[in-house]
Amino acid sequence: MMKTNLDKNELFISVKIVTVFFAILLGVVWSHISCAAEPPPIDETMNRLQKIYEETQDFQANFVQETMVKSIRKTDVEEGIVYFKNPKQMLWDYKKPKTKKLIINSKKAWLYLPQDKSVYTQESDKIFKSEALIKFLSGLGKLSDDFTIKYASPLAVDKSGNYLLQLYPREMGASYQYLQMTIEKNSFHILQVSFDDVMGNSTQMKFSGIKMNAGLSSKLFQFQPPPGVSIFKMP
Repeated sequence: MMKTNLDKNELFISVKIVTVFFAILLGVVWSHISCAAEPPPIDETMNRLQKIYEETQDFQANFVQETMVKSIRKTDVEEGIVYFKNPKQMLWDYKKPKTKKLIINSKKAWLYLPQDKSVYTQESDKIFKSEALIKFLSGLGKLSDDFTIKYASPLAVDKSGNYLLQLYPREMGASYQYLQMTIEKNSFHILQVSFDDVMGNSTQMKFSGIKMNAGLSSKLFQFQPPPGVSIFKMP
């Protein structure tokens, strides 16, 4: 998308996702369930989840992103802080192991790689149209319109009673077969999103320190390339 040698999935969760997008907040373990309550009907869960995010004006959290590259059997781990402000404003501020920023507002997107002294820029509309989960997280989409949603099988809840979902994209040609999502049973915050792309690479994101409706300034989602960097405009 934005960088010639970055695949679509890295941006989706450079966003990569995040797709997915939030989404791993508490490091949920997908393991054996003991004495977990039955989840509510899936439509009720999704309606509550949608309502939470329609009422959310802004959001920030720490994140840990793990990406396993199948072809070289290597797992990369990155950490940072993610910010969202409705509508159409995101900042993925990577801190470890290398600093980089993905800034998106209603008009433009920038991927800034300070160690390469490079900035890759693109019209943001192309990003918001590219993945259903990004549309949802940016306040533009409705999950039930873009996904067929089911509880995971055979386990619909984790050992803490949080809901385990599988989301199958309705759009043909998506970069993944389905998303796995964990929903906190009380707050209905998205705790985890993971997926395997069409090349067999796996991505998982975890979030902590969630803050909602803190009044984030729109200035946070503006970017001015520093002097001396190379700027590349992507199609």
